[in-house]
Amino acid sequence: MEEKSISSDYVYRGNIIDVRLETITLPEGKTGQREIVDHGDSIVVVPVDKDNQIILVRQYRKALENFLLEAPAGGIEKNETPGDAAVRELQEEIGYTSYNIEYMGGFWIAPGFCNEYMYSYIARDLVKSQLPPDEDENIEIVSVPMEEILHLIRSGEIEDAKSISALLMALNLFELSL
Repeated sequence: MEEKSISSDYVYRGNIIDVRLETITLPEGKTGQREIVDHGDSIVVVPVDKDNQIILVRQYRKALENFLLEAPAGGIEKNETPGDAAVRELQEEIGYTSYNIEYMGGFWIAPGFCNEYMYSYIARDLVKSQLPPDEDENIEIVSVPMEEILHLIRSGEIEDAKSISALLMALNLFELSL
């Protein structure tokens, strides 16, 4: 049963997200409210080098006050396709491009409160190609043998949802050999 919007008011507008308060009619006729984060779509990439190492990035995440080990990812810019964004993010974050990039599927990041959709890619046949990194990102590049990925997920070394999802898609759906 759908929830019908009665009103929508933006309570915050920022550079990356907007937050709106939706007043809704619930299926049984009562009214309620939903806090919704509007965020543009994004991409995540599992880059696999010629030695079957998966190239990840370690970066500080202020919201968590901690460093995370992640698959390269980022937003899709205006007039950019998800595939173009994936190639650009590889160049900005790890200094490679790919001549063999394949769409694996996608997923909603946090559908309970956010409308961001993430496109997931696997990139092989990597070639050095650097674009300037984003000014506000401080990234450490970490190459991980493919056979260690599941252990890193189980142990909590890799713990963000986008990376876990994309890595498991690559290992299971695209049958990367361990």
